[in-house]
Amino acid sequence: MRKVNYLLLLLSLAIILPSCVGKKKFVKAISDKQQTQMALDEALERLRECQLQTGNLRTTIETRDRTIQKKDTEINRRDSEIASLKQQANVLENTNTQLLDQMANLSVVSKAGAESIQKSLESINRQSEYIQKLTSKIQAKDSTNLVLVMNLKRSLANINDRDVDIEVKGSVVYVSISDKLLFRSGSSSISSRAEEVLGKVASVINDHSNLDVIVEGHTDNVPIANSCVSDNWDLSTKRATAIVRVLQNKYAVDPSRLTAAGRSEFLPKVENDSSEGRSVNRRTEIILTPKLDEYFKLLEPPVEGQN
Repeated sequence: MRKVNYLLLLLSLAIILPSCVGKKKFVKAISDKQQTQMALDEALERLRECQLQTGNLRTTIETRDRTIQKKDTEINRRDSEIASLKQQANVLENTNTQLLDQMANLSVVSKAGAESIQKSLESINRQSEYIQKLTSKIQAKDSTNLVLVMNLKRSLANINDRDVDIEVKGSVVYVSISDKLLFRSGSSSISSRAEEVLGKVASVINDHSNLDVIVEGHTDNVPIANSCVSDNWDLSTKRATAIVRVLQNKYAVDPSRLTAAGRSEFLPKVENDSSEGRSVNRRTEIILTPKLDEYFKLLEPPVEGQN
């Protein structure tokens, strides 16, 4: 009897043990699948992050390329101006040489003619000196603008390129800042983030005391009217005035250098036919320009009779 019970026990174990082993394999397979799925999800998330970073880098590169193209165009234009001035100087120098050759034989030239030639030579020399000085001053101004732009870009390096645009037009430097970085929607109240940006711009302005500063407010073409502003003219002007007050009161920019102007919707950078276009047009431009009296003095021709 005892032998029979022992055989039954062995038979039961033979039946139960394979079942336990199969269940363990099943549980392990499920665990492995979950771990594999988690690893796959993590890899997909990293892939999405890489794709996003790649897109951002591509946008940054495209923006830099456009900026470089603008600078190349401006440099080519300046080179053309300098070449033209040099050509004029060469013509005047050749004329000067011809007149000197004519004066070499005064025996055939009347006294009055000799005096006339001498005056012509003096006038030509003054004009030649004026052209050379003007060329030198233009080159110096271009160098100053280049330093100014580099300082601004270095100060604003941590700001999104789409919110701040710095460019040179002629002898003027433009700093265009989007309204979402400066103001609340439909308001002229300045945000704390805006004061940080304006502080960096003000630091560069204070380092270049020979420049005047014009602050222009711009809007899109969507009409606005509320308890604080009556229309886009009012909004753009109040925003420009608010920026000027911050530059003067908080960052000690000399108020005699500051001008506030509202341009409303009438000087858009792009068409207002999309939300993206309207967003580009809602901006404040801080324009750094040579002092007008110094600029006009630079363009004054030499006075007759003065060396």
